[in-house]
Amino acid sequence: MLSIATPSRLGKNVYINFNSVWIDTCTIEVGDRTLVGPNCSFYSAAHPLDPVLRNGTRGPEYGKPIKIGPDCWFGGNCVVLPGVTIGRGVTVGAGSVVTKDVPDFVAVAGNPARIIRDVPHSGAFTIS
Repeated sequence: MLSIATPSRLGKNVYINFNSVWIDTCTIEVGDRTLVGPNCSFYSAAHPLDPVLRNGTRGPEYGKPIKIGPDCWFGGNCVVLPGVTIGRGVTVGAGSVVTKDVPDFVAVAGNPARIIRDVPHSGAFTIS
């Protein structure tokens, strides 16, 4: 079950595997034909690092939107943090933690996720 509380958007033909966690304090947008592996988490919410400001459960929560382009593929157990934009045709390796923006047509992996290679593509994206 996926519960989306904010005006988040899933594109056409998006596939989300089991046990996915979406904390959508802010909008999470997912482009068409994106595949999400099992146990992936998308967090648009965060809390202050300063423990005095965080104040346990009484401190502020803030959010930054997440934007995922079309034709992406997330291996299992990925985490995407607040404010990240992921470009078109990106592959995210299993177990990666995406902390920064990712350009189009690359593969990223690791914690934190880093570009490991370009993703080949035909340039003909007319499938809907």
